Formats: sequence, C-alpha cells, structure tokens
Amino acid sequence: MKKSLVLAMAMALGVTASAYAANPFSDVPAGHWAYDSINKLAAAGVIEGYGDTTFGGDKLMTRYEMAQIVAKAMAKGANVDKLAAEFADELDNLGVRVANLEKKADNVKITGNIRYSYAEKDGDIDGFSNKLRSRIWVKGQVNDDWSYTGMLENNQDFTDNDGEEDTKFQRAYVNGKLGGVAVEAGRSQLNLVKGNLYDTRYDGISASYGKDVKVTAFYGKPTNQGKVLNVQDKFLKGEVEFDNVYGAKVDAKFGVVAATVGYTVFQDATSNMFAYDNAKKAFNTKPFYTENMDDNKIWNVGVAFDLAKDLKLSADYMKSSEEYATNDDDAIVVGLSYAGAKAAKAGSFGIYANYYDQARSTVVAHTMNGEYGNHGFKGYMVGANYTFAKNIVGAVEYYDLEDK
Repeated sequence: MKKSLVLAMAMALGVTASAYAANPFSDVPAGHWAYDSINKLAAAGVIEGYGDTTFGGDKLMTRYEMAQIVAKAMAKGANVDKLAAEFADELDNLGVRVANLEKKADNVKITGNIRYSYAEKDGDIDGFSNKLRSRIWVKGQVNDDWSYTGMLENNQDFTDNDGEEDTKFQRAYVNGKLGGVAVEAGRSQLNLVKGNLYDTRYDGISASYGKDVKVTAFYGKPTNQGKVLNVQDKFLKGEVEFDNVYGAKVDAKFGVVAATVGYTVFQDATSNMFAYDNAKKAFNTKPFYTENMDDNKIWNVGVAFDLAKDLKLSADYMKSSEEYATNDDDAIVVGLSYAGAKAAKAGSFGIYANYYDQARSTVVAHTMNGEYGNHGFKGYMVGANYTFAKNIVGAVEYYDLEDK
C-alpha cells in the first residue's frame, strides 16, 4: 500500500487541527499536491513519518502502520468505522477497542461457515459417518441496546448414495439489556456444564446479571434432544424425552481461577418404548408403551484455572436425581488444553484432552463430536486443531469410550 494512497484516504477522515505547523517533512516540498493535507495530519498527530524527518511517501506501508494511523484518527474523534472494521485485528493488537464497529458500519451483517466431518467407528459403534454442514448467519441491530440473530443450516449425509439432506431455520433470537440485566430470547443455543450435559438449541429466554460474578437464569423447551436412551437392543428401543428445561447458575472469576455452580431441571419426562419392524428394517416411530417419569434434576459444580501460559485444567462434577439404565447418577469430566486454533490467525494451534465418567442421566445432548453408548459412558478423548490459513481450521480427535 503506497503512502500516497493512504494519504488520499486520510484526507477524508475528518481530522482537524487547531493550527498548521511548519512543514515537518523534508521530502514533501511546498508545491506537492498533498502538502496541505500532510501538514494538517501531522499537526493533528495522526502521521509522524520517519525519524530522519522524511515522510517516505513512495515506500510501501504495512497493515500495522496503517492501523496506527487509523487508531490515531479514532483518538481524535474521526469517523473511520469502515477502516477500523477492516483493520480490526491490528487495532486489537494495539489495544484499541472496536467491539461496536460492526454495529456502526453496517446494520445487517451476513456471514457463513462450512464444516466437513468424517469419522471412523469401531467397537460397539461400527461403521463411519461422512457429513457436510453449511450455515448462514444473519446479524443486525434493532437499536443501540438490542440486536437480532438468525441462522439457516443445511446438512448433507454422504455415508451412502441416498443423498440425504435437510435445511432448517435453526436460530432466531434477540439479545439486549433491560437496565443492568442482559436478556436473550428466542430459539438460541443452550450450553450447560461446558456442553457435557446439554449443548444444542432450545426455545426459551435467559437473563444474566454481573461481570466477575455473573448470575444466569433460563427457561425454555429443549428442541433437539440427544434422546436419553435407557434400553436398546435388536428388537427394542427406549427413549426419555423432556418437555421443558429451566435452571440457574453462578459463574465467578478470581484471578486465574474460574468457578461455576448450577442447578438444572429437565421437566415432564416421558419414557417411550419402540419395537423393531423387521419388514421395514427400522424401529417404529410410534411407541407401543409410554410412561410419565419424574423430573431429572441435576446439580453441578466446576472449576478451571491456568497451570501455565496457555495451559488450562478444568473439572466438572454433576449429580442427578435420576438413574437411567444403570445404577449410577453422577458424572465427572476432567479436561486439559493447551492454546487453541484461532480462525483469524494462520499457524495457530491447540491440543486438548478430556476424561469422562458420566451416568446416562447426566447426558441429554452432549457436545462431543464422537458417539456414545446408550447407558452412560466412561473413557477419554484427545484432539488437536490447526489453522491452515485465515478462516480455514482443521481438527482431528480420537475417542476411546466404554458403554457403562
């Protein structure tokens, strides 16, 4: 980027100076077309040139140098939202806050992502999966305090030649503030116990208050349950479903330590039994037996802290009021992670591992990329991710899980 081009853009920044200083650059003569603008920007402290009194207008400028000019213009009150959005990463490294630039620059923003996944399976879960998921996000501002988000998702299954696919409107919610309370309402994401209890969409509302100590309450309908299975064999399958979910949690930070405690109720549980249809080679969709069950009530506590720079250890414990399929009702999940791939930073990477020992009643819709048994599971996973280029991230994970 030539400095002459940068200067042409800088002339429209709206930067003003109370007085013009004498020409500070020896290589910009009085007759130069940009003489007045250079003096104006130099007097305002937006440009400095080089230490040898030259401006260096014919030299190539780095993105970092351009970000410095934008940052100084912002400090002077110039309206440079478009430029600041373009150089957001560099400005962030300079410590300049640009969190609200997208809202100011464009009222509506459309983004998307594509995720391809392939998994080989053996042991109790035989076969493989081969899937492509595409998402389109629409985000915009309602006003200064409220925004809306929508997401359309398409899934394609390449496991066989059937070409199965579906497209659904998966997210539609608003979030904002009522006084000092942050509110989110609609079909949004519900993540409970780092996703080890539940990590998918729900139709509901949540409210949070606080920063270092944050209290959150939520209520809604779990829309895409992972089906809490309690019986399954060749001819019989059992499922437990829930009509509603509600709860509260408290998250707190104390230096490098983060702690959480929560209480969740999956309400109005129903157990359904399905028979296998040999003619259709599939389980019937209509249950032959239905039974109302007690609510599933889960307490959880967790802690996470930094062992060293970029090295984090976490542990979560859950206790359920119910037992599904086995005679246990609690869970422990321990995680260890180092750094992590950042989509915006090529070459960044991370490695991570988890140990699981979870009763089936502590799993409703688990976040893991693998598959787990029908009666709770025990075992471990290890994984690594890497950013090959900006916004192109790859990951590989290995699971060794035992159906309890």
